[in-house]
Amino acid sequence: MFMGEYSHSIDAKGRLIIPSKFREQLGEEFVLTKGLDGCLFIFPNDEWVIFEEKLRALPLTNKSARTFSRFFVAGATSCELDKQGRILVPATLRGFAGLEKDVVLTGNINRIEIWSKEKWSENNNYDDMDAIAENLTELGIVL
Repeated sequence: MFMGEYSHSIDAKGRLIIPSKFREQLGEEFVLTKGLDGCLFIFPNDEWVIFEEKLRALPLTNKSARTFSRFFVAGATSCELDKQGRILVPATLRGFAGLEKDVVLTGNINRIEIWSKEKWSENNNYDDMDAIAENLTELGIVL
């Protein structure tokens, strides 16, 4: 399981250090793609295969399903760590997520999320957690 929050910098060439705790779980090759809320997702290959199977099961006749699948797959790229534990984030994905210098990497159970520091601060204030927790009881989440 991926968990934790780490602050790092992306260099001028688009290289980003992956925290060592995440590297152990990622394996040699993994998938980087657009994520929701303006971040990027990193999936270990086994988790990407599970997600890919779910995308394959979506009906081609449904426009929302095609758009959803395209969003994740068209921008996806296979990644490997270099000797310094870095990945190269393609310019298109850096642009999508607004990654310029300061980034936040967060573990989210089966994936890693990469956020610009600004977007992380904007999108992840926890002022309304009581209301969110209340709504999640409908999904079977009870504390």
